[in-house]
Amino acid sequence: MERTLRDWRAITVFVGPALLLFVVILVVPIVWSLGYTLTEGSVIAGFHFVGLSNYVRLAQDPAFWSALWFSVKYAVLVSAGQVFFGLMLALLYSFYLKRSSVLVRTLVFLPVVLPTVAVAQLFVKLFAIAPQYGFLNSFLHAVHLDDLVQPWLGQGGSAFWVIVVMDVWKAMGLYAVLLYTGLMDIPEDTLEAARLDGAHGWKLTQFIILPLLTPVIVTSLIFSLNGTLKVFDSVLALTGGGPGTSTTPLTLYMYKTSFSYSQYGYGSTIAVALTLLCMIVSLIIIRRSREN
Repeated sequence: MERTLRDWRAITVFVGPALLLFVVILVVPIVWSLGYTLTEGSVIAGFHFVGLSNYVRLAQDPAFWSALWFSVKYAVLVSAGQVFFGLMLALLYSFYLKRSSVLVRTLVFLPVVLPTVAVAQLFVKLFAIAPQYGFLNSFLHAVHLDDLVQPWLGQGGSAFWVIVVMDVWKAMGLYAVLLYTGLMDIPEDTLEAARLDGAHGWKLTQFIILPLLTPVIVTSLIFSLNGTLKVFDSVLALTGGGPGTSTTPLTLYMYKTSFSYSQYGYGSTIAVALTLLCMIVSLIIIRRSREN
């Protein structure tokens, strides 16, 4: 093995194709986008160099800051919800359901494999107010809480919470399976020794399970935060970024700027800002987990 690792021809044969693919698919588009941030124009009108003016415009753009705030609060709430409920489900599988957990895992994991558009349409029907009440408004009407009947997806505040609930419900099964795999790696001897020392229930979870499960939780948080910061399809399918721009994340703002208004230079600048945000968040989580 050591001889193989010192052989540059073997390294080139085994690593070269994957490295070339990585550079072509990931590095080249990033460098290309960085070049676009210094230009203005479109494919038809042509591009011309504008220096750092796109970055100056970004700093002064209220729509950008609104989309950034939406992305950050959405990512924090949805990631916390996905990992928290995933952890609760994993503990439920491991310590209470045991043999019957396969059926429950299958049912909980089902939303993960459903198309996002289908899930969004399901939630549109659940929260509908016209042409007829959806499930929630029908329930509120049936229990004589008509004051609470409202257009849930027609108001920015309530539409945001509907998106949060939908994405937590859709993805928590994935994190439950990831965390359940981490729980299976904890030696049974360790758990049994802790029980003999008097650790049960919450104490066992707090002092034994959570510390041993921390690497998996951190990995899940990084996956979840990077995914939720780049949310696009669920918002587009459920609200289209509306009403107005109240549920527009950075990705949707970037898409509309680039492909609806043909401002490729400014759209690339928004994409660079989003990339930096994902990198900063990942670095903060990794650093904090190492410190702990």
